[in-house]
Amino acid sequence: MPRSGPATIAVALHDIEPATFDRCALIRDWLADHGIDRVTLLVIPARDLHHLSDRRPEIAVWLDEQRRAGDVIAQHGFQHFRYRPSHWPRRVWPRLHSEAPEFIGLDERETERALDAGRRVLKLAGIEPQGFVAPAYAYTPALREMLDTRFRWWAGSWGLHAAGSLVSTRTGPAIGLASGTAARRAISPGVLRAATLLAGETLRLDVHPMDLALPGHMLTLDWVLRHSVKRRRAVTYDELAAVAAV
Repeated sequence: MPRSGPATIAVALHDIEPATFDRCALIRDWLADHGIDRVTLLVIPARDLHHLSDRRPEIAVWLDEQRRAGDVIAQHGFQHFRYRPSHWPRRVWPRLHSEAPEFIGLDERETERALDAGRRVLKLAGIEPQGFVAPAYAYTPALREMLDTRFRWWAGSWGLHAAGSLVSTRTGPAIGLASGTAARRAISPGVLRAATLLAGETLRLDVHPMDLALPGHMLTLDWVLRHSVKRRRAVTYDELAAVAAV
């Protein structure tokens, strides 16, 4: 369990890749304007099987600048795309935004190949990810085992796991806004506001580039941040995972 202490807010900016980079950079500036000085940046290494730095070399420069300013970089899958259907029902993994359970259905060799290819792409771009967040927070036993030897931490939907630790840090759920069906878009702002008010010691807020295109989403996120920054200290997933490592 996390140690008791000051309330915190951990913002994760998802789906950073060439096609979303401009929106992600704008969102990061917007978060800074709201007093969020530390963010965990989730980077997709090869969305279309091309190295992200080949398509947008400025991404690596921007990520390095953000890291130096206090942000933390995490690998967010490989392509962020599910390679094949799995035996899991679709309702088990509801698709919010473009989240897809990329590693579900892969065997051990395929998992290792995708995981290491993503790390290699990022390192070739000069990007050193500290942690890993699976698309849709969907993990398999093989993926969990491999992550412990490759990253300092990995994040699930309810907590973070530090490499070498037998106990995960329970943080409460990662919460965000849906951009799928009209019904989900209509319901999710109210759900997020309620979750913000009910959050415990740590509020984990997921932000997606698609949020920028939906005025209702941005108004809701603005409300969440205004109600959180005065009460909570901004932290990264690195800092949350450090609790599990103790």
